Amino acid sequence: MGSTPTPGTNVKSPNFGDNTKDTMYVLGMSDRSTLPLRDDLVALFPGQGSLFGGAGLSWKASLHWPLVARISGASGLDVESLLINATDEEVVRTDRAQIATFALSMVAYQELLDRGLRPRYLLGHSLGEFSALVASGLLSLDDGARLIGVRGAAMARAAETTAGSMIALMGGDDAARDALDTLDEVWVANINGTGQIVVSGTTRGLDDLLERHKELGWRRATPLNVGGAFHSPLMAPAQGELDSALAGTQWASTEATLIANVDGQVHTTAGEWQDLLSRQLTSPVEFLDATLALPESVTTSIEMAPGAILTGLTKRIRAFERQYAPSTLTELQELTL
Repeated sequence: MGSTPTPGTNVKSPNFGDNTKDTMYVLGMSDRSTLPLRDDLVALFPGQGSLFGGAGLSWKASLHWPLVARISGASGLDVESLLINATDEEVVRTDRAQIATFALSMVAYQELLDRGLRPRYLLGHSLGEFSALVASGLLSLDDGARLIGVRGAAMARAAETTAGSMIALMGGDDAARDALDTLDEVWVANINGTGQIVVSGTTRGLDDLLERHKELGWRRATPLNVGGAFHSPLMAPAQGELDSALAGTQWASTEATLIANVDGQVHTTAGEWQDLLSRQLTSPVEFLDATLALPESVTTSIEMAPGAILTGLTKRIRAFERQYAPSTLTELQELTL
């Protein structure tokens, strides 16, 4: 059952690192270090493709909304304005969408903990890995926001260097996957399920794919409204900036279990994750393998705001008894398990 927070409590949350300011946002927060880890729960942290205009409106009443101001300060961006005032077209920009998605996921995760629910397993998709790392306590909130700010800006600059985008492909088999190797300037970016992948590429390469996808064995090809060719070699110019930011990051430890996008394996140490986050920029997101790495004891998934994309993906990969993707603060606050 969900726990009832005590109004006016000033305590530090271990999930956000030792530099948490206890008077800024934790009124009503209980001490999360006493919450037992739930072996049956996985928290899913979405990537930037889940964000939409006005995504923060239904979450402004959260006791943890002031986290958004803190993330703004750490990242140097007005995140509250992005979540409240920006249109769908405005928030699609990589340097905006990543930090705004992260902020909303963090507010939602704190609300989840207020319900007395602390998942042992944390699984993020692309940007969502940074959210999962902060939720686990390996990264502080400030370092997470700083890294995402650097990552988003560097990726946006890389995208300006070479025009590119992404296409979702559906209804293909192994032969259709192999056929992609015959294309120039196209790379597999996300493996989201059996016969369901996303590719990145240059404008020329993706135009060729759109014309030929059926002859290559794919039933459907859908262009995505994204700001660049992510998780491909075209993001290599961003890697040096992110590596420099990662080198100055302080890491902690965690009792949670995190599964990486790069290889679909569990990793627990700071050194491993520093390398994984760097490689993730230009490597495919192996979300299929990461989901299959969850043990059978995980029977329930809860997706953090702002979307339900990962819930749709995971239910096609393996069976869960229950899956939740609260789209509003009220829906999350009514959640009991």
